Amino acid sequence: MELKTPYLATDVVIRLWEGNSFRGIVLIERKNPPVGLALPGGFVEVGESVEEAAVREMKEETGLDVSLSGLFGVYSDPERDPRFHVVSVVFIGDAWGTPKAGSDAKEVRVFKLEDIPLDRLVFDHKKIILDFLRRA
Repeated sequence: MELKTPYLATDVVIRLWEGNSFRGIVLIERKNPPVGLALPGGFVEVGESVEEAAVREMKEETGLDVSLSGLFGVYSDPERDPRFHVVSVVFIGDAWGTPKAGSDAKEVRVFKLEDIPLDRLVFDHKKIILDFLRRA
């Protein structure tokens, strides 16, 4: 019997700070399909916790050392990713410094909450961001 399960990923809503001042949230412009803006994130590797994967992926994609402040939610819509069924564990995290694109991020940008281009978000990240804004 072959066991089939969704892929497990993690995303982080990174709140970027300068001292005690909130600068905005960090989004990446994806190099690979689906192209568009996305929360930084990626797949959990075997032997790695979702928390470790989240911190690793943030460093790889944004160059930031992110401190996870809490679990935001789990998003599991089978249609969230056009490539295959992905379940994402989403965290809220805090970081200071200047983000720098790496890994599969073509560019990293910081958006004030009112300036997030929701229609450019890929996957189900528009839903995640709207959920975040409703709770903020």
